[in-house]
Amino acid sequence: MISKMNVQEKFLQINDYWKPRIIGELNDSYIKMVKIKGEFIWHHHDDEDEMFFVCKGNLVIRFRDREIALNEGEFLVIPKGIEHQPIAEEEVHLLLIEPKTTLNTGNVVNERTVPIPQRI
Repeated sequence: MISKMNVQEKFLQINDYWKPRIIGELNDSYIKMVKIKGEFIWHHHDDEDEMFFVCKGNLVIRFRDREIALNEGEFLVIPKGIEHQPIAEEEVHLLLIEPKTTLNTGNVVNERTVPIPQRI
């Protein structure tokens, strides 16, 4: 079924951090949304690129050799195999586009791993 979606309304349904939710599918990828705050773990994805689009707030993606700051309306594609660490000083709302096989913690499995994201 074809229908439109209001991203801001969907973000109102999320009350926790670092737990991505699926809001759509595009070919072999999911479109996910997530609220984040604080530091995530260092990780990489062996086989998947991922896209971070900042809907609200300011995000820093730390790499081993530099940092890239993203403001509202900006996005970044991280190629597979590149180690990174997302950091949000204040609450950030993100849209993620990534293959369906992508695990949020990449090569690390711990308490923040979300094996099967919820749909909202």
